[in-house]
Amino acid sequence: MNLLKTLAAISSLTMLSRVTGLLRESLFARAFGASIYTDAFIVAFRIPNLLRRLFAEGAFSQAFVPILSEYKNRQGEAASKALADHVATTLVWATVLTCLVGILATPAILYAIATGLANHGPAFDASVLMTRIMFPYIAFMSFVALAGGILNTWREFKIPAFTPVLLNVSFIVASLFVAPHMAQPIYAMAFAVVAGGLLQVGIQIPALMKIGMLPRIGLNPLASLRDAGVRQVLRKMGPAVFAVSAAQISLMINTNIASSLTAGSISWLSYADRLMEFPTAMLGVALGTILLPSLSKAKADDNHTEYSALLDWGLRLTFLLALPAAVGMATLAVPLIATLFHYGKFSALAVTMSAQPLIAYSLGLIGIILVKILAPAFYARQDIKTPVKIAIGVLVATQLMNFVFVPYFAVAGLALSIGLGACLNAIFLFWSLRRRGIYVAHKGWLAFLAKLSVALAAMAAVALACARQIDWIGMHAHPLLRIATLALVIAVCALCYFGVLFAMGLRFRDFKRVAL
Repeated sequence: MNLLKTLAAISSLTMLSRVTGLLRESLFARAFGASIYTDAFIVAFRIPNLLRRLFAEGAFSQAFVPILSEYKNRQGEAASKALADHVATTLVWATVLTCLVGILATPAILYAIATGLANHGPAFDASVLMTRIMFPYIAFMSFVALAGGILNTWREFKIPAFTPVLLNVSFIVASLFVAPHMAQPIYAMAFAVVAGGLLQVGIQIPALMKIGMLPRIGLNPLASLRDAGVRQVLRKMGPAVFAVSAAQISLMINTNIASSLTAGSISWLSYADRLMEFPTAMLGVALGTILLPSLSKAKADDNHTEYSALLDWGLRLTFLLALPAAVGMATLAVPLIATLFHYGKFSALAVTMSAQPLIAYSLGLIGIILVKILAPAFYARQDIKTPVKIAIGVLVATQLMNFVFVPYFAVAGLALSIGLGACLNAIFLFWSLRRRGIYVAHKGWLAFLAKLSVALAAMAAVALACARQIDWIGMHAHPLLRIATLALVIAVCALCYFGVLFAMGLRFRDFKRVAL
């Protein structure tokens, strides 16, 4: 399998997901702006999102994929199918029970994570209702995560990469055609989450049937719990829950802090977060997705050379593509926010305030993406305890940084703490891999980084000149011209960056890699 070609395919589908995600956020901003009710929706959506990461995409995938890969490589597909059946039964029934408990406990949960919102009675009540509506989303996404783990293990990456598009489409339809007809328009977005979850489940089923791995969900989860493979997944998932929880607890604490700042702060942080997720998903998530099965196979084959080579390839690609993305976010923050969101109820003030956390995020973008490359190196070895210990330490460090940064930078301080915390996480993960001899750097890193530095400096100069010469907020009345201008600026910056690298001898063929 050509990993560079596979990465390009997954990144293309991920780009479609992120482009539709940006369209969804642009329409959301136009319809609702940045207000106490948008804060209420964002807070409500974060609760099922937290549990989704605990039960589905985060902890579960990290524990399940390496074990499923081991079953497939050593015991065959029949044993893998039996494992998938038992895991699916356990996972789905656990999330259904969690949904029921969560719906009953919603007011208490909301008060704990967004204390400031409780001071706005109608908005708090709206958040309670929307959270209850969206709770079933975690059950749907648990099945989607299970399906994605199976498909990725079978090297079927396209459907899992495309799946998030369906949630974005659901949001877009709701904001355009449903919200205007509701007494409280923001409620339409809560129903869109549930509809998007159902659509994401539906698209997995034909893909699983095609490879003969559609799980059968039993009625007796206790019987499934007795399966040795399920118990192994749960043992590995336990520490992974702590690792994912550390990041999500940090996010929840930040949400609570933001709810006590100026009204709209949660929304400003969310819009910046949406843009930050664009390069994170296209590179970090995509690379992590294809590396985990390949690393798991290398581990199962005891091929230490291949294991280290895969990591080196992933790290070089990360630096090559993440650093210019970070520079672009920092230098073009206002143009990006204005072009994407400055419509309807989204004011010029909101542009300025959302740009500040985006610039802060850019300082830690390389760390955020590197964690998604380095952590699978531990998960593939079924070592989840090391990332857990590091994540807990980073949680403490992040909140200490909040104590320092928030009084001076307000909502931008929250983003800065998250970014710098991710950099600390990446540094400790990398140091641990090097100390244990799991990763051995290939030759040429110093020359490679020197070339990147020259290209980044040239790109930053071009981007800053373009950002300062154009009145991006003043172009509000000419949206198509503003979009075309931003596209041209981004294209010029990309040509400058890669042109300088090409002139210094760097070629993309140097990054081709075939997984054994």
